[in-house]
Amino acid sequence: MSRKCLRGWRMASAAALLTVCSALVAACTSTPADPDAAYIETLQAERAAKDAAFRSGQNSPILAAQRNLFLPLKYFPADPVYAVPASFAPSPVRTPLQMLTSNGKLRDMERVGTLEFTLKGRALSLGAFVETGTPPSRLFVPFTDLTSGTETYPAGRYLEIDRRASGAYVIDFNRAFHPYCYYNADYDCPYPPQGNRLPIPVRAGEKLAESTISAPSRD
Repeated sequence: MSRKCLRGWRMASAAALLTVCSALVAACTSTPADPDAAYIETLQAERAAKDAAFRSGQNSPILAAQRNLFLPLKYFPADPVYAVPASFAPSPVRTPLQMLTSNGKLRDMERVGTLEFTLKGRALSLGAFVETGTPPSRLFVPFTDLTSGTETYPAGRYLEIDRRASGAYVIDFNRAFHPYCYYNADYDCPYPPQGNRLPIPVRAGEKLAESTISAPSRD
């Protein structure tokens, strides 16, 4: 029980104790009136924390001289429509492949499954990967879409999704982020493979600090 509830408990008279306590408990346990507003508030808090870490953290990928250019990080408006349920189909075996990276190297990866979902009325899928030899507890989902190269980084964006024993997944494109090589060429970032190129614009998540086109109307 919260402190507010406890204060109400102490102030109630004996005659009205049951009535007051019931009201206080209901107030303390009620769900938010607007779940979307709570979701957006959480996103904004996450983004503010990332900005703070990138601005002052010792391990920031952004060079000090570039921080005023990139920070605060730029995002499309948060939109719950871009957080969609997905089904995960594990691969029968972990399929090895090599992903080309931003420094022209090859990164040894393994495909561990496919995420299938519907976005804006389109049935879509994305491959999920892990680095070779690592446990598949966290899925690496790189992708490009029709904003890549104009509104977002040409080489794509990333999602990271925890594996769930329940099999219930959500792909939240509002949490899509640019790889570190966008801010600093010293980083070596895998490029999304051919099968992870979405045929639609995904105007959610992180976008370029400076876009080559004006912001379009909402699709």
